[in-house]
Amino acid sequence: MTQSEILESLRWKKFPVLNDGFVSLVDVMGDDGSIVQAARVSYGEGTKKSSDDRTLIRYLMRHQHTTPFEMAELKFLVRVPMDCWRQWIRHRTASVNEYSTRYSIAINSTYQTQPDEWRRQNKSNRQGSDGFFDRETGERLTEEEKKFHQTSRELYESRIELGMAREQARKDLSLSTYTEAYWKIDLHNLFHFLVLRMESNAQSEIVQYATTIGEKIVRPLFPMAYEAFLDYSLKSIRLTRLDQEVIVRLTESGKIPAKMDDFLKAIDESWKNLERCRERDECLQKLQRLGILEK
Repeated sequence: MTQSEILESLRWKKFPVLNDGFVSLVDVMGDDGSIVQAARVSYGEGTKKSSDDRTLIRYLMRHQHTTPFEMAELKFLVRVPMDCWRQWIRHRTASVNEYSTRYSIAINSTYQTQPDEWRRQNKSNRQGSDGFFDRETGERLTEEEKKFHQTSRELYESRIELGMAREQARKDLSLSTYTEAYWKIDLHNLFHFLVLRMESNAQSEIVQYATTIGEKIVRPLFPMAYEAFLDYSLKSIRLTRLDQEVIVRLTESGKIPAKMDDFLKAIDESWKNLERCRERDECLQKLQRLGILEK
């Protein structure tokens, strides 16, 4: 398919997310060629003969030369639960116009959690989850949620019928209520959104949105840039100076794959004797992922 054919097959197509959400591409400006064109302006026509488009895009991504990726833009229409949208809108590098419940009646739809989707709080990570509740508890929680959503909606609609101002009637709606928004962002900042929100430790609901955007829309429109993004951003490991020094000490000791005792002896002095140390834990996870430290 040509680029224009791919675009037409994607434009306004609603990719479902959660029980009633979606992501839809409204428009796009640019393609992989736009990134290459912007980069070559800096060097003149000479580089066009010495490097192909894929090689250049991968070089730009690998060395964090970000401005050429800003030359491409995408505009989406999304339907997302309000609590999930609060995380989404923290990415302040986009242009946004959201459905307004001051002017319009709130969308009559909520995100409904299935019995096997209720997650337990992670004890070591305050903003994360860890495992799921049993089926019986999950069914009870889902039924309670359903009743709450119904009560909340009935209260909202009774206020509207009474003639209450919409801006006030909405205040007790559930945060699971869906909202819609146009979201326009350049490719560089979209990749930053995706690397944070497709990451396994991100909240499950927003991971589903980010993955849909990345895999269903960005990949076919920008195949070379998306490939480089996967290789050098999403699926890469960033080693800090302290991480590297731990690896050097373990290598010099000849203890690879290392055991936990070896790791604790090799860590930076500033990490030792700390009951909780996020940086130390992150280093441990990186080394386990690389096979340097036994799991």
